[in-house]
Amino acid sequence: MSPRGTRSNQPNEIVERALELSRADGCVVLAEEHSSTNLRWAGNALTTNGATRGRTVTVVSTVDGARGTASGVVSRSAVTVPDLEPLVRAAEAAARDAGPAEDAQALVADDRTTAGFTDAPAGTSPDVFAAFAPALGESFRQARAGGRELYGFAQHGVVSSYLGSSTGLRLRHDQPTGTLELNAKSPDRTRSAWAGRATLDFTDVDPRALDAELARRLAWAERRIELPAGRYDTLLPPSAVADLLVYQQWSATARDAAEGRTVFSRAGGGAGAAGTRIGERVAALPLTLRSDPTAAGLECAPFVLAHASGEDASVFDNGLPLAATDWVREGVLNRLVATRHGAALTGLPVAPAVDNLLLEGGGPRDLDAMVAAAGHDGPALLLTSLWYIREVDPATLLLTGLTRDGVYLVRDGEVVGEVNNFRFNESPVDLLGRATEAGRTERTLSREWGDDFPRTAMPPLRVPDFHMSSVSPGV
Repeated sequence: MSPRGTRSNQPNEIVERALELSRADGCVVLAEEHSSTNLRWAGNALTTNGATRGRTVTVVSTVDGARGTASGVVSRSAVTVPDLEPLVRAAEAAARDAGPAEDAQALVADDRTTAGFTDAPAGTSPDVFAAFAPALGESFRQARAGGRELYGFAQHGVVSSYLGSSTGLRLRHDQPTGTLELNAKSPDRTRSAWAGRATLDFTDVDPRALDAELARRLAWAERRIELPAGRYDTLLPPSAVADLLVYQQWSATARDAAEGRTVFSRAGGGAGAAGTRIGERVAALPLTLRSDPTAAGLECAPFVLAHASGEDASVFDNGLPLAATDWVREGVLNRLVATRHGAALTGLPVAPAVDNLLLEGGGPRDLDAMVAAAGHDGPALLLTSLWYIREVDPATLLLTGLTRDGVYLVRDGEVVGEVNNFRFNESPVDLLGRATEAGRTERTLSREWGDDFPRTAMPPLRVPDFHMSSVSPGV
């Protein structure tokens, strides 16, 4: 604690002071310090760079009543010690006005204290780009000599989360996140190729190697081939697999499945767990879809950090420990996302959402090796990425979206040209059920969801009849 008579603005002190101010029956305080830095470039030259810092404080107040426990949640930014009492009172007022909370549970009750809880927050600075920035400059020269233009951005952030509760919890987690998106274009802008990477600290990202890969794709695109809509043998790179499976995971909640509203609801229905597809085979290959807070390079918070309640999270679960979870185990649906409230309603195990996702169990081949094995029994397509993904039917998890920045035709194991873009209509669950090959799992970045869910590791997949529902004019 600070010396008597003074109050620090350190996040741990913000948490302690807010808990002291609480008059509610229960209270959870989450103080988060945000630090970020970025580089942006266009036409083979840096355009902007910047750094930001900020703070968000969330107060969860719980009030017991004859009809049950109510909760009030209020979040505000740029909070300092003088702002705390109005914030705490606002959360308490929200709880009194809300009525009983459907997801009410006893607050997580233990006295865990994370090492470093009283330490200053972690942060980032432009120094994180010390090795990356010179390599980026070399990639600009490399691209200029090759007659192509590079566009893109790199960003790195650290969020230090401090969680305290009236039950005694004092937890902290530092989350570094880095992403790189690189786009190469021909000077006339008729050809475009994209690559993305996720990183903890930019020491493992080489923009020169990425530029060389994009140069290869632009060369493929020098020959243009028009194809009609239809179903094609298709190779999905890890990024596109992440695009689809992140959305699937967001849709895999226990309560919605048990109540017959999702693709994970059992045909014919049933009460509670019997109404779900737990135990059914959903992947033709022995693939395992899992989350693990300790996964190397994808480390994330080992306890629940919930700013609001919903089907996949509950503010009452703040601080609940997270463990490695197999959502699909060797092709069989094994778990659905369940808060303590959702588990009580469905009879399924408690399985909180975890902030990373891995698909494993494929073979040793990388994407290039899978391309070399494709297109021998007819044409195959190689995708780059997907975007503008939207849900069409939750009962089947039918999604629609567009291909982007390169769809290539494969014949007899070689890429022979670029084809037009398509709109697709597919369900990721159906894709897992039809995939005939999965390659080597690698860390990747979803093109569509990478800003919200950057920690993924996926293999390339081969799907024999991917549905390209119409031709798209996009690049």
